[in-house]
Amino acid sequence: MTVPSFFFLAFALGCALAFNLSVARWWRQGVLLFANVYFLQSFAEDWRQLLPFAGFLALGYAGVVLRPRGGSWFFLLAVLAVFVWLKRYLFVPPELLLPQGYLTVGLSYVFFRVMHLVIDGWETVPKGIAGLISYVDYTLNFTSLVSGPIQRFEDYRRFETKNLPLGEFVIGRAVERILIGFFKVYILSAILASIQGAEIDTLSASQPWTTRLVEGTVIAGIYPVYLYLNFSGYTDFVIGTARFFRIELPENFDRPFSAGNIISFWSKWHMSLTQWIKTYVFSPLLLTLFRRFPAPSIAPFLGVIAFFVTFFLVGFWHGQTSEFLFFGILQGGGLAANNLCQITLARKMGRSGYAKLTKNAIYAALMRGLTFTWFTFTLLWFWSNWAQLHGFASVLGAETSLALWLVLLVAATAILEALERLRLLTPAISIAGEPVLTSRYTRTVLSTVMAVTILVAAVILSAPAPHIVYKTF
Repeated sequence: MTVPSFFFLAFALGCALAFNLSVARWWRQGVLLFANVYFLQSFAEDWRQLLPFAGFLALGYAGVVLRPRGGSWFFLLAVLAVFVWLKRYLFVPPELLLPQGYLTVGLSYVFFRVMHLVIDGWETVPKGIAGLISYVDYTLNFTSLVSGPIQRFEDYRRFETKNLPLGEFVIGRAVERILIGFFKVYILSAILASIQGAEIDTLSASQPWTTRLVEGTVIAGIYPVYLYLNFSGYTDFVIGTARFFRIELPENFDRPFSAGNIISFWSKWHMSLTQWIKTYVFSPLLLTLFRRFPAPSIAPFLGVIAFFVTFFLVGFWHGQTSEFLFFGILQGGGLAANNLCQITLARKMGRSGYAKLTKNAIYAALMRGLTFTWFTFTLLWFWSNWAQLHGFASVLGAETSLALWLVLLVAATAILEALERLRLLTPAISIAGEPVLTSRYTRTVLSTVMAVTILVAAVILSAPAPHIVYKTF
């Protein structure tokens, strides 16, 4: 079942109507259980393809139930090992792998939820059959199964134990969020993907230098915007959908391209993943390093190590190929270098001097552009393989490739600064003291325009179903 799609939306709304027919907990858990299981099996051609997935869930539940009796490390390592095995990471011997043909859609996001429960979430899981149903509903929550966001169990449990409001205002904002998400994915990201594909097809070594430079810059620079619209649009859509089940999914994005450095960027991009990694990898690792190397003189530099290891694992999680391994090295290296620069500048300039520098408008604009450019560079290993990268570099040539990143840096700096100033100016545009661009009337008009555009694209133009990038992880 494609998300987002009209069929998914109809399915979700039908289940939401049934869900809200009764406030009885057993009824709502049952309706959600049906929706979750039906949604998951829609990706399988045969019920046997679900067995490895079911086994993984069973292992996790055994860890949750038996954790109070000890053996938490065993289940922790077992869940991790089975996940790596099912995802077919390259270092797993081929003879140990299961034959192809089993379902892994959403497994990466289920993994985070299961690990969270096995590590420290078991206290809040109810006992008996109610606990099993709650566990399955949480781990397989169909509104966020395909690509997150990653919700903590205590936040999910709040919806089970409390009747969260679903009034006219909440419904209106949920519908608006669904339309925004659908428009981002179905229209905007599709347009950008089409533009990038066309530029890749026309790029040739026989073209003039300036043409290759422009096309190369568009190919590289358009992808992070496409990825943001695609992923954040999906997140908007499922957050809005989940509200009809009185579930509040966590936010996943907070204007990431306004970030002034790559560390700040990852606190605004895929936030639920970043928070999970911070809680279960970065903080424990940093604490361990502090205990192992207690010398105050080296304490600041331990964070450099922790950043590299943590975000190398983030890249490694994204895929099983050497390209994603290198993507992880670039991400970890970028954050480690960023942290090292912060330490060095703070020591040379003093904390107050460094703080003053970061507030300088020119410096802030340049850092935004540099962050975008670095992220764009790392994404080359996200959307292409080594052969494609070699062909891309060969067509451009060394000089054009270098010029490409300089042009992208200048363009990103200027464009992001203009957008930041426009964002700050938006609340000031008002009539009779009321904001114009953020008023409910303006939002209603924009929502209507988006709805009409989506219908025209789907019904009249027969646009293909949207592709969700993070569905593959």
